[in-house]
Amino acid sequence: MNEKELLSYYKRTGDLETLGELYAPYMSLLYGVCLKYLRDPERSQDAVMQIFEELIAKLRSHEVANLKSWLYVYARNYCLMQLRKDKRSSFVDIEENLYESEQQLRQDEDDKWDERDFKKLEDCMQGLNAEQERCVRLFYLEQLCYKDIADTTGYALNKVKSAIQNGKRNLKICMENKQNGK
Repeated sequence: MNEKELLSYYKRTGDLETLGELYAPYMSLLYGVCLKYLRDPERSQDAVMQIFEELIAKLRSHEVANLKSWLYVYARNYCLMQLRKDKRSSFVDIEENLYESEQQLRQDEDDKWDERDFKKLEDCMQGLNAEQERCVRLFYLEQLCYKDIADTTGYALNKVKSAIQNGKRNLKICMENKQNGK
């Protein structure tokens, strides 16, 4: 049987061996198309197999006049869709993130505080106004949320947020000044 007769027979029967006979001569062509777009030999091999699986249904529902041209266009479109999916996916380089985390841990170990640093912090805390000191202590030391701090202190929620933000900024300035000997 020629290619058109095989296509017609497959469309009627759904015989996978017939589909295999139709597909086999074009596998290397399709691999080349996939490799051109995907630029990865393993992904290209997988794509050729996936295209075959999709053809099981597609060839029974489409009228194909020239199988070679139709397969070429189908493979190209398949690869372009894969590339679009890749763009929507974001990949995280685990090794790079582990390295950065390890570097951060080492830096944190180098930045450990001693007793003098805690003394400076306590001095700076006492330099805050009463609202800021109370809110900062409850937020950072007691680890209460904004709402719980508002309930505990009776301050409005916005006042709590503002006191924490301003207190944190003032603490930073004070600590930097003490670090620099001012």
